[in-house]
Amino acid sequence: MRIGGIVDRAPHPARPDLPLAGGPQMVEVSRDGSCVYVTNSLYGAWDDQFYPDGVGAWMAKLDSTPEPFTFDERFFPHGDAFRGLRPHQTRLEGGDASSDSYRYP
Repeated sequence: MRIGGIVDRAPHPARPDLPLAGGPQMVEVSRDGSCVYVTNSLYGAWDDQFYPDGVGAWMAKLDSTPEPFTFDERFFPHGDAFRGLRPHQTRLEGGDASSDSYRYP
């Protein structure tokens, strides 16, 4: 599966006419393992270095059941959906972000 990127700029299946900058940077798996969310912004300074013409803003959802992984074509917030902000990490309701999983009480 491909989406975004520095060279290919692979589009989301819901918008095959829209080349996407930035590749999946942050990944969040649902607690039941049925889906995976990815966002395209890592850090502003890095985004600007690798994408001087703009990294844009997008988020995608991959369904993991039934296998193999498939893009959810109904879920593709991008551009104005983020009001000019860059999406970095997904926090699922009632859960922690994946980076919190290594914290100890």
